[in-house]
Amino acid sequence: MIHDPNRVYVFDTTLRDGEQVPGCQLTTPEKIEIARELEALGVDIIEAGFPISSPGDFQSVVEISRAVRNPTVCALTRANKGDIDVAVESLQYAKHPRIHTGIGASDMHIKHKFNSTREEILERAVDAVKYAKRFVEDIEFYAEDAGRADINYLAQMIEAVIAAGATVVNIPDTNGYCLPNQYGDKIRFLKENVQNIDKAIISAHCHNDLGLATANSIAGLQNGARQVEGTINGIGERAGNTSLEEVVMILKTHNLGLHTNINTRNFYEISRMVASQMRMPVQANKAIVGSNAFAHSSGIHQDGFLKNRENYEIIKPEDVGFPNASIVLTARSGRHALKYHLDRLGHHLDRAELDVAYKNFLTLADNKLNLNDDDLLLLVTSDSLYGQSVQK
Repeated sequence: MIHDPNRVYVFDTTLRDGEQVPGCQLTTPEKIEIARELEALGVDIIEAGFPISSPGDFQSVVEISRAVRNPTVCALTRANKGDIDVAVESLQYAKHPRIHTGIGASDMHIKHKFNSTREEILERAVDAVKYAKRFVEDIEFYAEDAGRADINYLAQMIEAVIAAGATVVNIPDTNGYCLPNQYGDKIRFLKENVQNIDKAIISAHCHNDLGLATANSIAGLQNGARQVEGTINGIGERAGNTSLEEVVMILKTHNLGLHTNINTRNFYEISRMVASQMRMPVQANKAIVGSNAFAHSSGIHQDGFLKNRENYEIIKPEDVGFPNASIVLTARSGRHALKYHLDRLGHHLDRAELDVAYKNFLTLADNKLNLNDDDLLLLVTSDSLYGQSVQK
């Protein structure tokens, strides 16, 4: 089934799960623009929408199918014929169509969401996959709330839907409940106990309610999952989804023997695009793409970074398309950082001059939050504002 056993397929759901955040709804042209950037990024699958949910979502799947050539275009459905019929129609122009259908797998969902039984839910799951398979070869099945599902029932469900024609089986931690070892154990159990598991790709789809989405996704990949689902910037319902840029850069940074086809240098640009169009600012300390991800303000860190950037950077900014690492001057900065910026501005001070400039700099930094180049130039050119001048 998988030609390269170490290849991880990247499934982006920014335009479906990510867009479910209140206030983040996109127009179809905006979705197309993001979809084209996702194609340039190198994602393997774009989940373009939930076609039956609204005419706008239906049209977005149609237009995204027209707009992209390389990625698989995926449409989400519930496990019923009506949803699947609409999804099939929405995917008519897709070069590589996929239907993503499924149903709840946990007893919580079976009893309190569907008011049903395990047996009836299993039958509905199989029927949905068989029906979708009439129209589309590539079928992904999601076992909703798999994170809280009984493992033996989950295995039974996964085996049945693969037999019915599922090519990908999605094991969602829908509520972000699992610990990494628990989620990894679930994936490994399915790998070892589902007889026909070699006929499908296992997918990790984790939510971030406890801040563990990325860790759980990595645990899933380490235990046999070969597709990871997430969003740009980790956006999504409630606390969000797995952040794709985090998972991809973890795989690139650590020698786990796994790789993707992602062009990581595109991360910064697409992060900014998604943040702008969805009106969801990226938190400054967000891993990989946050504005402070490569900013150094502590004097000790700045000194170490300037001696050798690898002292405090495990990822190069340029590897994710980030403009550059920055040495941010604050009252905690040291002489080395001040000298770095003055040298950059063309003022090369000797030790005595630097001592005077640094003393004046600390006085200024204690009283001004954001220091800029003009402030630094005044430090070395003005007696009246900052005391003794260091250059005559």
